[in-house]
Amino acid sequence: MAEENFYATGKRKRAVARVWMKLGEGNIVINKQPIDNYLTTEIAKMIVTQPLELTNTVGRYDITVNVKGGGFSGQVGAIKHGISLALLKINDEFREPLKKAGFITRDSRIKERKKYGLRSARARYQYSKR
Repeated sequence: MAEENFYATGKRKRAVARVWMKLGEGNIVINKQPIDNYLTTEIAKMIVTQPLELTNTVGRYDITVNVKGGGFSGQVGAIKHGISLALLKINDEFREPLKKAGFITRDSRIKERKKYGLRSARARYQYSKR
């Protein structure tokens, strides 16, 4: 029987993470680099592995991630969202703990567009009486 791959797409801000999971030793590869090389801070590594720790699947699956767009924190959030959605495809019983922790819900906060007549999205030009 062929190995089964589970695919999901996670998003946050402008970042999009494509996540593939398959049974393995727990290796996490992000953009063809080991997780230790790509994510420099311990907090970022902790955020990415939160869904795995919550569902007690640390070390069971090899995870390959292709992430692009956005900044560092947006990419980390997108990876976490993608891993959570891929875990749902593996086992539907993970839905309740992941939903309770808020990992399934996509964070819809994005940058507001600039409006005409203003300096930025909401900031106005300085008013001068004279």
